[in-house]
Amino acid sequence: MLQPLAHTRILSLALNLPGPAALLRCRRMGADCTKLEPPAPAGHASADPMALYSPGAYAALHEGIRVLQAHLKTAEGQAALQAELERADVLLTSFRPSALAKLGLAWEALHARYPRLSLVRIVGTAGARAEEPGHDLTYLADAGLVTGTAMPPTLYADMAGALMASEAVLQAQLARAATGLGQCVEIALADAAAWLAQPRGWGLTVPAGDVGGAHAGYRVYACADGRVAVAALEPHFAARLCEAAGLSPAADPRAAATHAAIAAFVRGHSRAALDALAQERDIPLHTLASD
Repeated sequence: MLQPLAHTRILSLALNLPGPAALLRCRRMGADCTKLEPPAPAGHASADPMALYSPGAYAALHEGIRVLQAHLKTAEGQAALQAELERADVLLTSFRPSALAKLGLAWEALHARYPRLSLVRIVGTAGARAEEPGHDLTYLADAGLVTGTAMPPTLYADMAGALMASEAVLQAQLARAATGLGQCVEIALADAAAWLAQPRGWGLTVPAGDVGGAHAGYRVYACADGRVAVAALEPHFAARLCEAAGLSPAADPRAAATHAAIAAFVRGHSRAALDALAQERDIPLHTLASD
C-alpha cells in the first residue's frame, strides 16, 4: 500500500467519529498519529463520547494511534499541547471556531506561532453557520437524504467528512511542500452530505431516475428465499437480464410490463439459483437475506 503520509506527524484534538476516522485513514497512509483527549472521567478509559457509547468502534478507530490525555484549559494541559504542536505537521480539530479561539488555536494565532503547521478543522456547517449544533442526521436531512421516518443505515456525512478531512491533510502537505508554509483547510460535514446528495439533485436517484427505481434492471426485488439487488443498468446487462426472464433482449427496461415480468421471474427463484444465473450469464446482482 502506498504511504504518501510517511514521516508526516499529525496531532488530533477531534472527538467522536469524523476526526478519529480521518486520523485512522491518515495512519493507514503512513502518518505518525497522536490524539490528545481530555482527561477520562472516573471509571472510564477515555473521555471521547465514542468510547462511552461504542467501545468497539472507539477501539477500531484508534488502532495504532498514540493517545494522550490533557486538560487544555489548564497550564499543564496547554504545555502538553504546545509540546505536541512543536513536533506536528498537521493539527486536526473538530471544535467550533469559538472554542478553538478560546484555546488559542484560531488559525491566525496558530499560523503566527507555527508557520509550517497546517490546520484541518472539521466543522458542522461552513461559514456563518459554523457555530450551529448538529449531527450526521441533521446534515443528511438538510441535504435531502432523509426520506420517511426510517433511520439512515450508516453515518454518511460523518464518514464522507472523514474522507474529505484525510484528503485535506494530503492537500495541505502538498501545498506546504510547494510554499514552505502551513495551510488552513476547513471541512464541513454539511458539505460532505451535500456532495453525497448530488446524484439525487441531478435526478438520478429519485423514483423517476434510472438508478432510483425507474429502470427494471436496477432495483431490489424479492426472491423465493430473500432479496436480490440487481444492477443490470448498462444495455448489454439489461438485455441479458430480460432474456433470462423470458423477455426480448430489446424489451424496454422502463416499461411497466418489463418491471412486472422481471419481478415475477426473480420471485420464483432462490438466492442460490440467482447467484448461479449471475455467474453463468455475467449479470451484476447480489442476493440478500430477507429483512
